[in-house]
Amino acid sequence: MRRWCTAIASSLLVVACDVHAAPPERVVIDYEVRYNGSAMATAKHVLEHDGKTYRLVETWEGSGLLSLLGEVRRTSEGMVTPDGLRPLVYEDRRPRRDLATARFSWKERTLIQQFRGAPRTEPIPPNAQDRLSLVFAPAFKVPGKGPLDFHVADGKGVAHYVFEIAGRERLRVPAGEFDALHLVKRDNDGRATEWWLDAGHAYLPLRVLVVRKDGTRIDQLAARITPAP
Repeated sequence: MRRWCTAIASSLLVVACDVHAAPPERVVIDYEVRYNGSAMATAKHVLEHDGKTYRLVETWEGSGLLSLLGEVRRTSEGMVTPDGLRPLVYEDRRPRRDLATARFSWKERTLIQQFRGAPRTEPIPPNAQDRLSLVFAPAFKVPGKGPLDFHVADGKGVAHYVFEIAGRERLRVPAGEFDALHLVKRDNDGRATEWWLDAGHAYLPLRVLVVRKDGTRIDQLAARITPAP
């Protein structure tokens, strides 16, 4: 009897962890974007999924005079699989710039990218994501103890991202205080990308910090999450 109870308890724990890890079917995250500490823009991520397919929309709008530059809009659509997100179509639309697209054909194992010229076809690299699905990938495949390794397409090319797990910490952002998982990617030239994911609610992105070679810091901080955790 005790063994049965233990087995049932273990099964319930697994289910609880799976439920805990699943993101809401629709979630909107509004961000403040700061450039070296000063307000630069506002951004919004909208995630919609039904457990089989997903759609992500990201919009950026500059603050002050930067608002005259217009809205940046990126979209990613694809499949939700047991191995995480598999993007199918990625688009990056910006004012006064050619459309950048990446199309993933998982059956043929080909990636077609286009930006300022004819489409280019190449094999899909391992752990392929696009620039937008990348940030939400941990929400659909919970990070383990080892590094997170991705090849990321954006229409212009493919970049290799390897994030090391820096550990858990309490994080305060305008949306509140959270238990966060901190991930870090550092390059030899001084560039760095850091993520803080909500470890208590589906590993949604709470903060994204990008440090350029010249030391410039672009910091994206969650200001509001709907539905709220």
